[in-house]
Amino acid sequence: MANKSLFQTIAGALAPKADSFNEAGARAYSLSPSGALAQYAATGCLSQTFYASAEDQLAQVLKLCEKVPTDFIARTALHCRQKGFMKDVPALLCAVLAARDAERLELIFDRVIDDAKMLRNFVQILRSGVTGRKSLGSLPKRLVRRWFETRSDEVIFRADVGQSPSLADILKMVHPRPATKSREALYGYLIGRKHDASALPAIVREFEAWKTEPVGNPPEVPFQMLTALPLTTEQWQAIARRAPWQMTRMNLNTFSRHGVFTVKEITRLVASRLRDEAQVRRAKVFPYQLMAAFQNAGADVPHEIKEALQDAMEIAVSNVPAVDGKIIVAPDVSGSMHSAVTGVRKGATSKVRCIDVAALISAAFLRQNRDAEVLPFENNVVRVSLNPRDSVMTNAQKLASLPAGGTNCSSVLIDLNARKVQADLVIYVSDNESWMDTPYHGHFGGSATRTMSEWMKFKQRNPNARLVCLDIQPYATTQAKEREDILNIGGFSDSVFNVIAAFARGELSQDHWIGEINQTPL
Repeated sequence: MANKSLFQTIAGALAPKADSFNEAGARAYSLSPSGALAQYAATGCLSQTFYASAEDQLAQVLKLCEKVPTDFIARTALHCRQKGFMKDVPALLCAVLAARDAERLELIFDRVIDDAKMLRNFVQILRSGVTGRKSLGSLPKRLVRRWFETRSDEVIFRADVGQSPSLADILKMVHPRPATKSREALYGYLIGRKHDASALPAIVREFEAWKTEPVGNPPEVPFQMLTALPLTTEQWQAIARRAPWQMTRMNLNTFSRHGVFTVKEITRLVASRLRDEAQVRRAKVFPYQLMAAFQNAGADVPHEIKEALQDAMEIAVSNVPAVDGKIIVAPDVSGSMHSAVTGVRKGATSKVRCIDVAALISAAFLRQNRDAEVLPFENNVVRVSLNPRDSVMTNAQKLASLPAGGTNCSSVLIDLNARKVQADLVIYVSDNESWMDTPYHGHFGGSATRTMSEWMKFKQRNPNARLVCLDIQPYATTQAKEREDILNIGGFSDSVFNVIAAFARGELSQDHWIGEINQTPL
């Protein structure tokens, strides 16, 4: 027999060599241009993150767009808008297509620019000149005019909220032709020009009449049109009775401050609305937005309302997959994860942090997989005891309160290997900016990342295991190189759970997440 000490297998020796550095300056693997663009589209809000400025993100997206086909740009915009519910980068990608591929833009425009907020984003980005042009041009103008032509008078009136640009600004840019007397009057009303008031749509006439004499119930117009007006408690209660789901979620403290919840029947009505499964799904709410509403609800918001938010959370994460076999979930609780999940932007910085999202996703997996092991990590693994029977919100808050240190992604696999754990699926939820377990700038050292090396050791013991790196920040590197048993994916919406479930079952096509995007029909 050959000398075992001389010819023993070196665990981890065949791990691929690192080819890049991450934003923290440590060894990493570059995502492909397609993978990186998808990551930015699924998580990027074009705001300052812990490691990168908004300007850096914009430059990176534009650079990546030069490296991929316009067909992929179009599919990415469509996928990340329809399934990821993102706004900023999908609108930016449409602006890129306006300069590079008008045919692809026309194919996806109506499905990506699907509401007034997206329309304002698209026009603002295009006119800024960042994609190479400052005027809308003939095709974008035609598409914007089509946006107006395919919407009713009432929808257009209700969309008249928001600035920079306002809906009136856009109307003045594209000059849509009114097909009816009411539309002609509405356009004149919106841009402040002479119009036939008697021809205005009924909802506009009702609103103008009520502004003149604000008595009785307010008209059913967007909430933002009413907040500057002096409203009585009874009028606030009337607003709360008929408020749509998202408006309700976002204004619980406002309702409480104006006496809405002093009427028990309205409190029950609002709670019932918040926990209504059909409305939760129709609202396309991010789970972290429900966490924000729960955390921000003041002491005067009734307990029944807070309970309803927890019920809504259970619905929002209900399609987290139940995975056959043993599952390990590793939320990153390091210092960089305490930055705002959607980045820092003056006047629009979310109170929800990356660590809150990581904790929430981990708690959701535990809820659906009761024997899952949750291993938070920073410098090292942080031991924590969680009850899978507790609510998602309760366990998420417990995880998010853990102490923070540096980032060491490999610590989880080091711990699993030391304990010789058998598992079928390992899920990281992180910003992937590991730096404590690898050399800094200067050389790659001809080595793999420590995470990849430890995964190779783990695979020797668990040959059928799969690894998911769920990244919740817009960066272009990873600690584990994409291959058959490794999925790199980004995003906040519950659609990522469907992709992870398909990956765990071995059902994804080659390139996994990118393959899913490439299947998006244009």
